[in-house]
Amino acid sequence: MLLLFLSILLSVVLLLNFRLFPRYDINTFQAIVFNYTVCFLTGYALLPAGQTFSVDFSQTWTWLALALGVGFILTFLLSGVSTQRMGITATSLANNLSLVIPVCFSLFVFGTGSKQFDALNYVGLVLALVAVGLSTYKKSAEPVEGQPTTRRLGAGVLLPVAVFLCYGTTNTMINYMNLRYIPTTDKTVQVTLTMVLGAIVAGYIMLVVRLVQGRETFQAKSLVGAVTLGVPNFLSFYTLLLALSAFGGNGALVYPLYNIGVILVAALVAALFFQERLSTANKIGLALAVLAIGLISWQELIK
Repeated sequence: MLLLFLSILLSVVLLLNFRLFPRYDINTFQAIVFNYTVCFLTGYALLPAGQTFSVDFSQTWTWLALALGVGFILTFLLSGVSTQRMGITATSLANNLSLVIPVCFSLFVFGTGSKQFDALNYVGLVLALVAVGLSTYKKSAEPVEGQPTTRRLGAGVLLPVAVFLCYGTTNTMINYMNLRYIPTTDKTVQVTLTMVLGAIVAGYIMLVVRLVQGRETFQAKSLVGAVTLGVPNFLSFYTLLLALSAFGGNGALVYPLYNIGVILVAALVAALFFQERLSTANKIGLALAVLAIGLISWQELIK
């Protein structure tokens, strides 16, 4: 449980970074690109004694890890586009509700977990989805006089769907990689570094293209943001993988706890440091989240 709690705290630190970037005029796109280099250096420093990092292209898992790394950065950027075009509510719901994909794969495809899920566990999963929806719900802004109240949706409605599928797919692949290619925890950093390498290559290609096209101008501040983002980014992912290993790869248990935990801690931090107020629906969602956590993990809690 300690590893899972650390992963939740580190993930909230990531949210704090994104919240503070505009205040300090840090280019978010560049910080995201450069943060993966910081992630790699952080992971390299955590290599177990006697281990070295190398890329073995003859291994199937190497290509899967590189592709997953590309998926990381594309999903990150896609989430930003969806937020701009379709709003924070739709995007955050799509992001958090994506937990249903790795959970279903864990239960019905991978067949993981030392305990069989019972009725209370399944009720907890359902409540978790309801809690995520209520916790991230925001009322639409009041219409401004003279402004149209309708929005042209078009293909934009597919953006939250794409965010849902991308986050769900990457999380499912993380679980699969953990089950199939990380039999012992000493291999965690090796596999993770390969994933990060894929994100680095994809990120720098996109950055160079944008610089050549004149759509981007290098900002030194983004390097500072890359450090404050990159260190917790790698550690949150690293501790999540360790938590999955500690729970026998049981994503059906880990991912709901992780997602709801991030929502709860983030809401607390937002209220304490940013004076964000919760609506009645948000408060009900947070209460249901606590209940859902108890139902999902009651076998572990009574040990």
